Amino acid sequence: MSHALPAIRLARHHPLAYGNDSTRKAPPVFRYALHALIVLILTLLTQIGGIAYLIALAASRIFGIRRFPAKLAIFLAFYTGVTFAANLAAPIFGRVPLSCVAGAEDRLVVRSPIYCLLNRNYVTPGVRDLAKALAAHMDKEFPGTVTVTLDANFPFVNGFPLLPHLSHADGKKLDFAYYYKDVDGAFLNGATRSPIGYFAFEQPAPGDELPCEGRNDWLTTRWDFDALQPLFPAYRIEEQRTSAAIGWLTSEGVTRFGLQKIFIEPHLKNALGITDSHVRFQGCRAARHDDHIHIQVD
Repeated sequence: MSHALPAIRLARHHPLAYGNDSTRKAPPVFRYALHALIVLILTLLTQIGGIAYLIALAASRIFGIRRFPAKLAIFLAFYTGVTFAANLAAPIFGRVPLSCVAGAEDRLVVRSPIYCLLNRNYVTPGVRDLAKALAAHMDKEFPGTVTVTLDANFPFVNGFPLLPHLSHADGKKLDFAYYYKDVDGAFLNGATRSPIGYFAFEQPAPGDELPCEGRNDWLTTRWDFDALQPLFPAYRIEEQRTSAAIGWLTSEGVTRFGLQKIFIEPHLKNALGITDSHVRFQGCRAARHDDHIHIQVD
């Protein structure tokens, strides 16, 4: 028995002993690196999530909270509070949120609550007014039509990247979803092929203009996501409404709201018969634009 006691004591103090208070923890440098990585990821994804994480981390240490569910609850509470505060403070910095809460009578909607949860729904007042005016025009021309927005910008700081976009960094950019119809030609109001509005591409037909064919850029966000394409429903772009929206953007959008550029893929521009010089190709290093319409103002 006496010989067993030292062995038992040794086992209890082994670094891998489960549940032992004296279990050796990861070196501080690794814990600090992990926290820094989490802050970086949350900041890149939401702009303000890193701040909420640091506040939650400090609060957990002050109150001696160790269990993960409790820590997660504290983080979510602080993140909700910081997000609400950003909603109130953004106008001071020249940006306003597009609401993710839409009623039955609203004709301008954000595609998914995820855009508001990640703080990607902020624009300048001028871009907000442009979006509302476009939605009102489409409702007037095609009664009941809903216009859908996608990514906008973060609430603060010009130049802060909204990944994976290359230019959504100043509140003056906004993506719209295309208008879609089903395989029988019936208009699908407010629908998109993808749950978030992105990555369900309109594939070019044989003989279409392909400006990036043959290029193999190693640093690019022009991803094809070929494996995802069969998963999306076989909707098609509703040409009449899409052409009308782009026509309004290149006329009223330019003269009234200072619209500067519209990005769509060349094969769609040609298919829709668009010749206006404001409609341009975004370049081969930027994301494809045959799943959404990108607009930007001066």
